[in-house]
Amino acid sequence: MAPTMHDVARVAGVSIKTVSNVINDFPHVRPSTRMRVLSAIEELGYRPNLSARGLRSGRTGVIGLSVPELRQNYFAELADEIIRAAEKHDLGVLVEQTSGDREREIAAVTGAGRLRLTDGLLFSPERLGQADRHLIHPRFPFVLLGERIFGGPTDHVTMHNVSSAQAAVEHLLGIGRRRIALIGAHPDQREEIRSSDLRVRGYKAALEVAGIPVDPQLVRAVAPWHRENGAEAMRDLIASGIRFDGLFALNDTLALGALRALGDAGRRVPDDVAVIGFDDIDEARFSVPSLSSVDPGRAEIAETAVELLVERINEKDGEHPPPLLVKPDFRIVARESTGSGRAR
Repeated sequence: MAPTMHDVARVAGVSIKTVSNVINDFPHVRPSTRMRVLSAIEELGYRPNLSARGLRSGRTGVIGLSVPELRQNYFAELADEIIRAAEKHDLGVLVEQTSGDREREIAAVTGAGRLRLTDGLLFSPERLGQADRHLIHPRFPFVLLGERIFGGPTDHVTMHNVSSAQAAVEHLLGIGRRRIALIGAHPDQREEIRSSDLRVRGYKAALEVAGIPVDPQLVRAVAPWHRENGAEAMRDLIASGIRFDGLFALNDTLALGALRALGDAGRRVPDDVAVIGFDDIDEARFSVPSLSSVDPGRAEIAETAVELLVERINEKDGEHPPPLLVKPDFRIVARESTGSGRAR
């Protein structure tokens, strides 16, 4: 059986209350007594019950992370980065996948789900939007991620979607490509704030600056952003007979699917078609050819989001500084799919 607080108290020769005071770092414990308790804890391998401890201290030592889909490499790698960042603060992370379901997202943001047991929440919505800002309670430690809600009452860490997408297309233009296709536009063209819409805006801006008209036939709607959908969109584009010499895929998994379809069709990358993706997932370095991509600053997003959340958790009563909007820097990582191996 696992050692209990009673066992620690017996070995240390103190009361259970004293053990509790040491575990919860109460200041009024003599140093010699604290050392005996800590030695007993180490000797027995005792691990405090976080749930019980949370009832007394109001803290669980765990933060929540709510993301749409861990199947998408970006969110899986973001979760890994967040877990690493949280460990620096001795915090655990409870990860929940909402699967892009609106009711699950509402449960996460309102505290109706299991994430209510955490000290704070990092939340990346897919279905909730600007009209749902009122659901976010500013008094609960909370950091918003992504592009669905702006101007909310909490800290927000997101990316430079428009300018980084524009830079990706400019990279293709810079190597002489003029017929640049796009895969990943959202099928629903109603006015929304989405990653896809912002990146399409950057695509169009780059072409406009270059004096190249946008050809709607080169823009392909795809949802969700999975490899098979990228491959299918590329097969349809090839079958259409429309000429193109470049591709901007709105995430790397779409780009990887497109690379497979291009290879199957005998199209050489980058000779016939230069390809760039978005997110700079680990797999991009190991595809054949290796995939050029936009690094949106994922590591900094994770670090910053956790730092902001910890600050909110540690706020004293009456303290509540204005919410911050943070956008880390991005970079273009040029690899073999655009004829280079250098990061810019």
